Amino acid sequence: MRKMGILRPPARRSTPRVNQCLILAAGNGSRLIKASGGSPKPLVQLHGRSLLEHVILGAKEAGIDRFVIVVGYGAGAMREWLTELQLGDVSINVVENLEYHKDNGVSVLKARNHIRDTFLLLMADHIFESRTAKALLEKPLAPGEVILAVDHKLDRIFDLDDATKVRRDGDSIVDIGKQIAKYDAYDTGMFLCSPALFDVLESVKKEGNCSLSDGMRMLGREGRLRAFDIEDGAWQDVDTPEALAYAESIFDQHFCRTAYAESYTNV
Repeated sequence: MRKMGILRPPARRSTPRVNQCLILAAGNGSRLIKASGGSPKPLVQLHGRSLLEHVILGAKEAGIDRFVIVVGYGAGAMREWLTELQLGDVSINVVENLEYHKDNGVSVLKARNHIRDTFLLLMADHIFESRTAKALLEKPLAPGEVILAVDHKLDRIFDLDDATKVRRDGDSIVDIGKQIAKYDAYDTGMFLCSPALFDVLESVKKEGNCSLSDGMRMLGREGRLRAFDIEDGAWQDVDTPEALAYAESIFDQHFCRTAYAESYTNV
């Protein structure tokens, strides 16, 4: 007689902890030059800290402890600032992009030799709530896939013309770009990426140049780009003096809900 064993539910597939983040901080920020006084855009002050520090602290609060930061314009000032930054048990690897005048996909590729596993990709001028980044980091990622955090709140965007739009089919992203006519969400500038992104960006390069959106469109056509809706989460692209003023005006309402932001009361 065959022995009957105890039936157990199948083991859940565990999601490896993601602890590495790539931050793009190479651009010259020409539209924010009035507020920066000529210094690199990531060092522009918002609510008592630089934009880049807000981004680093938000990622750290979400569980990131290894950073690769691509710098370009004002690289010397950026390196000096990062050397003086006190963040405790966090490692920062600075990579310089001498071609920072090109599109941002080139900056991503400059970090290729420093990243081997799944990573969080952020922009130095996009502030966000750490709870949103933490939720994104917990999403299971298939091999060769990218998940983009998107915002469905179409009536709450500050600068519609500058926003990168997204069109979805279920949770798949089928089109992305600033000029697309049909869209149902916005790109928040926060991505959970497989290292396969580097190969995709290499494949879409034309005359040595490519944008991140070029790579995302390719992934979308291949069915490898998924959307993660941030629901009621807040974020803001700080790309102009007007956007900087707006971010300052909403900071206490939206971004002080995060744990790391509580320390700003002591600034």
